[in-house]
Amino acid sequence: MSLNLEQARINMVEQQVRTWEVLDPQVLEALREVPREDFAPSDYRRMAFSDLRIPLGQGQVMMKPIEEGRMLQTLEVQPGHRVLEIGTGSGFTAACFAHLGASVLSIDIVEAFTERAQRRLKRLSIDSVEVRHADALSDFEPGEQFDAIAITGSAAQVPERVLRWVKPGGRVFAVRGYSPVMEAVTLTRSEHDHWRTESLFDTDLPRLAGAEDRPQFEF
Repeated sequence: MSLNLEQARINMVEQQVRTWEVLDPQVLEALREVPREDFAPSDYRRMAFSDLRIPLGQGQVMMKPIEEGRMLQTLEVQPGHRVLEIGTGSGFTAACFAHLGASVLSIDIVEAFTERAQRRLKRLSIDSVEVRHADALSDFEPGEQFDAIAITGSAAQVPERVLRWVKPGGRVFAVRGYSPVMEAVTLTRSEHDHWRTESLFDTDLPRLAGAEDRPQFEF
């Protein structure tokens, strides 16, 4: 069984992720080595390597492997970096950041997600991830700046308060816009506090909890 799962992870990387312009060897290794199936809900364990978004409950999902790969690659995480993940979800991407050598703070407004992620990370002896139950869009203040921030749910626009938490030279991954066509972007903060935006791909992710849409008019 474990041999089959290991081969399935390799196939996922070679047949899906690599073909989507994810070529960073460290990122590919992280996706091969971190057991994605252990972070998927039990009913979806055998589908953990498929090219689909896996439902987590509470209206949230695990991103497709190809999307996770592009996110990990664009943030250019290096050993010793400090990473903030907004939207813990399953805990899988936090584990990947840890595999890349980062120290990770991962927060989620859904307490059930943070509790499950903590158990999974502990079971795999991943100790460089701190998971907190917190609302990034309300009263959460990290008290520090980060080399990289990953926002795993969508919003109409990238939350401005989050941008204050990025070090000069740091990067933010975010998904912005409205369903059915949203845009995944990387924002890079320059040393002079200017921002450069790079468009990555089109997608359609559930809203980050608390990131309400604009009011809709009724006629």
